[in-house]
Amino acid sequence: AILALALAGSALLSCRSAPPQSTLDIIGARGKLIAGVKYDFKPFGYIDDNGENTGFDVEIARYIAKQLGVPAEFKKVTSDSRIPDLLGGKVDLLIASMTHTVTRDNKIDFTITYFEDGQSLLVRKGGNLRGLEDLAGKTVAAVRGATSGLKLLSFQPKAQLLLFDEYPEAIKSLKSGMTDALTTDRSFCISAADDNPDLEVTGGAFTVEPYGIGIRENDSRYRDFLNQVLMQMQLDGTYTQLYWKYFHQPPSFEIQVFPGAGAM
Repeated sequence: AILALALAGSALLSCRSAPPQSTLDIIGARGKLIAGVKYDFKPFGYIDDNGENTGFDVEIARYIAKQLGVPAEFKKVTSDSRIPDLLGGKVDLLIASMTHTVTRDNKIDFTITYFEDGQSLLVRKGGNLRGLEDLAGKTVAAVRGATSGLKLLSFQPKAQLLLFDEYPEAIKSLKSGMTDALTTDRSFCISAADDNPDLEVTGGAFTVEPYGIGIRENDSRYRDFLNQVLMQMQLDGTYTQLYWKYFHQPPSFEIQVFPGAGAM
């Protein structure tokens, strides 16, 4: 009886001490990478005129899949759905214009920063809204799950927020006059202004938004691999090429390359 109890205890201890399966193993067994990306946040993740997934984040996901030796499959996520989708196992990673914050870091893990942006304002042309000081008593559109709404209120507590599920709805509210401004990251605001001649970007960048790739916690093998891939993108010139392609200017940010990083 004592031996049986000892064996049972040993087996239980073994189960408890066994490391959880890495997402790398899951991807390898499945034979494809499932990436959570935005479908409505140009130039990071959006659907082009041919109905194809494209964007800065999307192409980085394809680069990661290539390093894994598998194809990439894309799953639509929103600012609100992305972390639940990751935790629920629906995606293998989130590369979805996601700012690395302490609050989010309590739920998931992040790679090193691969892009840095800043929050700004999108407004109708010809108006008198030029900055945060002009938003007192005004209605500002923001998207659920994004950090931009609460951050705006920390700068201008007299503004009124109106939250939407996705960015096309928020832009429609601005164009129709339902809201007075939209707040989110500056790169998206610039892209939206390019696509909508009646809108413009104002207010400058009043926050710093470091983007990271989100993964499930306690998977250092996977996080280390992704960090190495990001550094390799910087070293082999792919990052600079993608930056030019989607932002039409030299990179204003470089991925940190650790000492000893090299070709994979």
